[in-house]
Amino acid sequence: MSHGQDMNRRDFIKISSLFLAGSAAMSTQIGQTVTGSGNALAADGQERVVHSFCEHCFWRCGIAAHVRDGKIYKITGSEHHPLSNGRLCPRGTGGIGQIYDPDRLAHPLIREKKGGKTSYRKASWDEAITYTAERLYKIKEQYGPQAIAMLHHGYGYTFFKEMFKAFGVNKFAKPSYDFCCGPRHQGFIFTYGHSAGTPEGIDIENSKYILFFGTHYGENMHNTAVQEISEGIRRGLKIVVFDPRFSTLAGKAEKWLPIKAGTDIAMMQAIMNVLISEDLYDKQFVAENTVGFDELWAEVQQMTPEKAAEITDISADDIREIARNYASHAPAAAVHPGRRTQWYADGTQRVRAIAILNALVGNYKMPGGVVKYEKYKVPKAAHHEYPAFEKEVWSKYPLFTDIKPENTIASHEVMQQAISGEVKAMFVYGVNVPETITMGRKKALEALNNIDFLVAVDTLPMEVTGYADVVLPESTYLERYDDLDGGRPYRTPFVALRQPVVEPMFDSKPGNEIARMLAEKLELHGVFEESVEEYLDKRLKMAGSSLEEVKKTGVLKNPEPTDLYRKPGEPLTFKTPSGKIELASSKMKEAGFDAVPKFIQHPDAPEGYYRVLTGRKPMLTFGRTANNRFLNELPTARENEIWVNPEVAAKHQLSHGESIHLKNQAGVVSEFPIKVKVTQRIRQDAVYMVHGYGHYFKKLKWAHAKGASHNQLISNYEIDESIGAVGFQNNFVTFIKEA
Repeated sequence: MSHGQDMNRRDFIKISSLFLAGSAAMSTQIGQTVTGSGNALAADGQERVVHSFCEHCFWRCGIAAHVRDGKIYKITGSEHHPLSNGRLCPRGTGGIGQIYDPDRLAHPLIREKKGGKTSYRKASWDEAITYTAERLYKIKEQYGPQAIAMLHHGYGYTFFKEMFKAFGVNKFAKPSYDFCCGPRHQGFIFTYGHSAGTPEGIDIENSKYILFFGTHYGENMHNTAVQEISEGIRRGLKIVVFDPRFSTLAGKAEKWLPIKAGTDIAMMQAIMNVLISEDLYDKQFVAENTVGFDELWAEVQQMTPEKAAEITDISADDIREIARNYASHAPAAAVHPGRRTQWYADGTQRVRAIAILNALVGNYKMPGGVVKYEKYKVPKAAHHEYPAFEKEVWSKYPLFTDIKPENTIASHEVMQQAISGEVKAMFVYGVNVPETITMGRKKALEALNNIDFLVAVDTLPMEVTGYADVVLPESTYLERYDDLDGGRPYRTPFVALRQPVVEPMFDSKPGNEIARMLAEKLELHGVFEESVEEYLDKRLKMAGSSLEEVKKTGVLKNPEPTDLYRKPGEPLTFKTPSGKIELASSKMKEAGFDAVPKFIQHPDAPEGYYRVLTGRKPMLTFGRTANNRFLNELPTARENEIWVNPEVAAKHQLSHGESIHLKNQAGVVSEFPIKVKVTQRIRQDAVYMVHGYGHYFKKLKWAHAKGASHNQLISNYEIDESIGAVGFQNNFVTFIKEA
């Protein structure tokens, strides 16, 4: 695309191998090391260890990067960081595969059109940044700042957000809010006045009995949580798992109940029914610390175990047994809030039901129950004075706004506004839009095709980079500083430092430097300190330490864990409108929604089709690990499979290990085949596949055409009208044999 030329319909174009790391004399660059900035390295032939934190999932565990002769040769868990405790999951140890990936983006790229042919060409950083600034400025001048939106994932987005806020842009969205963290965050806020937390505020290691609804510990590999549940099991923890699939966690459970997908709220209501009708709930705690009990009972009294059994396919006897066991172990008993919590349009109410089940047994701030972690107090650095926004931009959904420090709008709203023409420019940081947006690939591409200007900041040539007008190659998390990780509560409050282990390779740059360059081109002077080190040192000194000191271990933490438990007779207060736990939510009611969770019947699969359930593998999650050749060497990681019950396999004449294509209810056929896994571990009305496979960009050598893309098969999606989260589990598939 030539400078100044708009292209309302952009085609997917390939990034030439000439622009990737594999052709950039990689062997000569691997030995480069960080110098200066007070971080001189040991001489060649010697070893050193640099402490930082991981980027392969939102857990952000502490890492120890081992360097020899200027090259990282091993990554282990940092013993100093409370989220790793010296251990890492496979993704974390595989970080070397990202930094030394020969498919890495090596140079800034600009799309241009010559002689009717569109291609990318290599650009200098000054040219790419100047062009980006010019286009953003023109779009802002012509359409206003609300025509620009930023999508982000990963921790390096904070500097870009500061730059855009100084530019007058206030439209930020994180796709994971739509289907993962949004409902669990809001559902707990509406009930307790605070979030469930990350890590979740469940005292797992001291619990005696925990119920899990579709939570895949051991497969999503949230490091600390897996360590805690392992310790809990060692201490005698009993686990009950409600899941249509026999997951890894179900293999550790006292009882696995293959619940019918989409019926969780009915099951939770039935457990509440037993707790209340049999006087098993904590009457004193409920009377003193909750509001809305009568409204709750009016809703759940009709959901008897017998009625729930007809809905959920779980027997009334099992429901009563579990409810009674749960109450008998309380207050050292809990229902886990889970992670990916938006499956249909009722995700917020589903999480509210989980929160209410915890409240009924009085486990709040009790050993083994729900606890509230504290943050490490790190003062915020003084920020640039932002201009007054021409128009306040918040999501159209009435109860979205509790999340607004990080997001102002849902990511699917950004895509819809791109389709309608309201959003003209999109700045995408670490989001592989075609394979991430929960509206499905077709809608995502419609949005990308309709905008005037698209910038992609990434480390790899993901599908989204093939649609960008400008591609800006960011350094990996092992080559850069990011902002302090200090905003998350935990049992041991901490603040962690991400610091560079080696110099940025090729012509990549750290996100903080890219944001600073853009700010200067946009004449936003004074947004950032002279250096990122100066900014980090300023913040850490306000916390009583310094950058030089924290670089030694990568973390600053309280010497003693927080006292998590309430004292006998201690009065409790909650940041809800009533000051108490709201079994009936006043916020939901005022906004026109049900005050207590109601069960909504979801549609069954058409004849010959099966509901698609999704999950993860412990060694591969998110786009940052899809092309990791070290992780892909693991046999179970190379491609996804479609889990099929033996009776379903027999009906469709499918064999174990056979390659097939999937066709959804709208007639969309998977681009690539997927292998059949015939197993008793899945119900007959559902199939299961791991998300994140089936990449169609050939430059991703280890990810291209490996398995099928779940995102391609999303044609139906539903919106939670209270908070704007997106559910996509009302999609169904059948099988097409390759022959």
